[in-house]
Amino acid sequence: MLLAIEQGNTNTLFAVHDGEAWIAQWRTATDAMRTADEYAVWLHQLFEMRGTGLTMADLDGCIISSVVPQSIFNLRNLARRYINVEPLVIGENVDLGIEVRIPKPSEAGADRLVNAIGALLVYEGDLLLIDSGTATTFDVVSGGAEPGQGAFEGGLIAPGINLSLQALHEAAAKLPRIAIQRPDVVIGRDTVTSMQSGVFWGYIALIEGLVDRIKTEWGKPMTVIGTGGVASLFEGATHSIDRFDPDLTIRGLLEIWRRNSHL
Repeated sequence: MLLAIEQGNTNTLFAVHDGEAWIAQWRTATDAMRTADEYAVWLHQLFEMRGTGLTMADLDGCIISSVVPQSIFNLRNLARRYINVEPLVIGENVDLGIEVRIPKPSEAGADRLVNAIGALLVYEGDLLLIDSGTATTFDVVSGGAEPGQGAFEGGLIAPGINLSLQALHEAAAKLPRIAIQRPDVVIGRDTVTSMQSGVFWGYIALIEGLVDRIKTEWGKPMTVIGTGGVASLFEGATHSIDRFDPDLTIRGLLEIWRRNSHL
C-alpha cells in the first residue's frame, strides 16, 4: 500500500492507496517543526480509529510532494523509520514524465507539476489549472498526442483568498478577523459583509480577469479546471471555471509513483 503525502503551506494531506483505490485521506495543519515521531503517533491513532485492522505495517511505499523544504527531513524520516522504505520525493531525481518548458525548470513548484500530471490523465487538449490555497496559481498545460502526455508551459502566482483576509485584519486596526463566505449581494451593509463581499467578489473578478487574459495570450482553446482547498467556494459563482476537480494532486502523485516504481 502507498502512503502519499501532499504538503502545502497551510495543510498537509496524507492519503492511502491499496493498489486499486484511495481508501483513506486525512488532513493536518502544516507545521514545519513537527517531527517524524509526532507524525507517526498521529497516523497510528487515525489507523486505529478506522477499525478495519489496517496498520502502518501494511504500507510498503511512500511518495512526498512538499512546498515546505524545512519539513521534508521529518517526512522522509517518517517513511524510513515507520514504513521502512525510502520515499520518492518530488524534485529529487524523480522522473515526472512531463516536459517543463520554462527557462528554469527547477523553479516550478512540486505541487504545480503534480497537478499538471493529474490533469493530463483525465482531460484532453490544452488546460488552465487554477489551484486555490495559501497562494492561487494559474498554470498553463499543453496537451500531448496521447493521454497523460503534455507539457508545463508556465503560469502565474497570486495571493490566496485567506491571505487577503489576513492582510486586511492585520493591516487595518478596526477590521476584524472573519471567515470566508459567499455573500448573497455585492454591496455590503456593515463592516463584516463589506469585507466578505470585497474579498469574495474581488477574488471572482481576479479569476475571471486573469482567465480572460491568459486565454487571449494563449490564443487557443483551453479547459479551465479549479482545484485546491478553497476551490469549492467558487463553484457556481463564475462561468470562467469549466470543471472543479479536488483530486488532481493525489491522482498525479499516484501516477508519478507508478512511473517510478514500475508498478
